[in-house]
Amino acid sequence: MTVFAHILFYAAMLVKFSLDYVHFMHMFQLNSYDTKEHMEWHRKNGSDYIKRVVFPVAFWFIAVFAASRSYYDTDVIMTVVCDLLPYIGSVLMAAGMIVSAVAMKKPVKKKLVFTPRVIRMCVTTAVIYGAVCSLSFVFLYESKFYFAAAALLPIFCLLMPPLSNFINKPIEKAVNNYYIKDAKRIIDGLPNTTVIGITGSYGKTSTKFYLEKLLSVKYNVLMTPGSYNTTMGVVKVVRGSLNATHEIFLCEMGAKKVGEIKEICDIVHPKHSIITSIGEQHLETFGSVENIIKTKFEIADCITDGMVFLNYDNEHIRNKNIDKNRITYGISGGAFDYTADEITVTSKGTEFTVHHGDESMRFSTKLLGEHNVQNILGAIAVSHELGIPLNDLIYAVKRLQAVPHRMEILDKGNGVTIIDDAFNSNPAGARAALKTLSMFDALRIVATPGMIELGEREYQLNKELGMDASSCCDIAILVGERQAPPIKEGLLAKGFPENHIIVAKDLKEAMNAAYSIQPGRERVILLENDLPDNF
Repeated sequence: MTVFAHILFYAAMLVKFSLDYVHFMHMFQLNSYDTKEHMEWHRKNGSDYIKRVVFPVAFWFIAVFAASRSYYDTDVIMTVVCDLLPYIGSVLMAAGMIVSAVAMKKPVKKKLVFTPRVIRMCVTTAVIYGAVCSLSFVFLYESKFYFAAAALLPIFCLLMPPLSNFINKPIEKAVNNYYIKDAKRIIDGLPNTTVIGITGSYGKTSTKFYLEKLLSVKYNVLMTPGSYNTTMGVVKVVRGSLNATHEIFLCEMGAKKVGEIKEICDIVHPKHSIITSIGEQHLETFGSVENIIKTKFEIADCITDGMVFLNYDNEHIRNKNIDKNRITYGISGGAFDYTADEITVTSKGTEFTVHHGDESMRFSTKLLGEHNVQNILGAIAVSHELGIPLNDLIYAVKRLQAVPHRMEILDKGNGVTIIDDAFNSNPAGARAALKTLSMFDALRIVATPGMIELGEREYQLNKELGMDASSCCDIAILVGERQAPPIKEGLLAKGFPENHIIVAKDLKEAMNAAYSIQPGRERVILLENDLPDNF
């Protein structure tokens, strides 16, 4: 067998391995580079691995086995066949690779980002792969297991991202520590910049966006963009954007585990903090609501002489006693520091009256729903406590725009209105979105794949989603056969007509169905949640 034959064979293996590796690296990135979360994803999505990796490799083994059984026979023809095995194997593997790639290819919402960390992991993987190939070539060259050993390499592509991540841990820790230390240096060098930390199970991003607009009436404000709310995301913003001209830095803090918010607080040292909500979200990683409460209040624990703004409509927040300078707000009619009442919601917008002490002020916004009033009220409370009169906030509130994919109203023309609430749905947010949908005088359609990362409560909470939807919509389109059963069960339990329930394989099919129902009639389509690519 020629050297060229071996090179050709290994090239086919490498291409196959690389394509699968990129896919699983993408999933590993979406799983927050967490090995436990990655393997849990694999447990739930084992068919993905079987179709993408196991079937093509098995296809190669079966084909080659048929030819190699006679490897040691004296038949000259079979000996020639065996000499051609590397070529045969390469062609068969390439064919299997193409078939699996075409079969598994699907559009992605968020592509793999080749960050420096990912590049370092790819280099480590390349070294491991090269070493294994070299060793198999040296020690198994004359063995009948040679082809088997080489062909098995793609089988391990699922494990290579977490393995390379584990090997690189000392490097990543050193790199992260360097960046964190630099971010701390920058923060410490800006004594005149007030840092406000914002967290919550939901509502934190919307509150952050609203607060940035309101505070900008008086201050030069920087906020963490989009959903930059992890430790290294915050560090990146501090190192890349924060400077002495910023009077206020709004720092959104997200978490999936106990201690992650404290980690961010130890870097940016917030003067004030806001907790927008606490609820059943990320239960798979937190394990319990008690752990969520503990983690969210890490942002309050770090406050020394500043204010802690608390949404007292939330039972978990209201029942938590803290020895801090508390500023409470809510719309449920309690004796809070800031309250909003006389709320009127139409399909055109929302009006409400804010009360603080002896002051009262009427506000209006084009945003829809009481939950938006709650988030705006939190932003008003912070802005007013930092010296902006309520009267100066009226115009800023009126100009507020919806945060992308969070109850964003999109007029598509021809009588079609879309309520885009596709970002990371949760039980409380879904109920609020459905309540908003119910206000419209049109054909009301909800399209949803349900909610995820809710642990053992996932089925029940999705069933309750269906029950809530039954009185708020005329047509329910359930996206994804795997997620549909609990939502459908909840709909039917409330007497929702079964012939008004549609199960679509993906969002494209769901939207086609939503547009085709009762053509010519005005319709409002609520897009409630959009599952990430790893689901």
